[in-house]
Amino acid sequence: MGPFLCAEMSRRPSLFGRTSRPLGLVAAATSLVAGLGAAALTTLATLGPDVAPVRAQGTPGLLEFRWDNGGDYRKLYYFVTDSGRLKRSEYYLILRPKDRKTAILKLSITIPDYFDGTIDPKFIKLCKMSEGGMLSRTQCNEQIPATISMAPDGRTIEVFPDTPVSDKGTIGVYMIVFNPFNVGMFQFNALAQAPGDVPVAGYLGSWLIEISPSGN
Repeated sequence: MGPFLCAEMSRRPSLFGRTSRPLGLVAAATSLVAGLGAAALTTLATLGPDVAPVRAQGTPGLLEFRWDNGGDYRKLYYFVTDSGRLKRSEYYLILRPKDRKTAILKLSITIPDYFDGTIDPKFIKLCKMSEGGMLSRTQCNEQIPATISMAPDGRTIEVFPDTPVSDKGTIGVYMIVFNPFNVGMFQFNALAQAPGDVPVAGYLGSWLIEISPSGN
């Protein structure tokens, strides 16, 4: 390639409408970058082998699971005898005195639609309960007379005590359940209607029940 052709190419417009820089400037820039790279390598060698190149840093990924993101979510205590899928289990859904502020005229327990376990009202009862611990087991101490049924959609347990249940002492719902096939977390919500003129059910809290492949 002759000197005339090189000069002509250096003045020819680029594809983006700008004039290409002279080849001499490109060569100078390349030499400068090479010189800086050599200087950096020389400095690293001088510092010794204990100095490692800086790596990209960042915080580790965090995943926080929360079933209900609402600020009014309240966790309730529960106990199950077997958390394995398809296993026969006894559920103790506990309501402590601090979980309720008024007497209960009606108690409703909503069940998620993806919970495909078997719940039969004949095996459900309302009880005065003792909450278990290290030395004792959660249990139903005394049955509270009540009428118990399932809503037509099969997603709500409706408990009607014969007389309003006081807000004193620990109570709960005991039931025998055949666990669902699906594993995971299932949120059962407690709604209570207090005695009064306005039949409005208030939210008490939720039992977040875990079903696992192997059980307890």
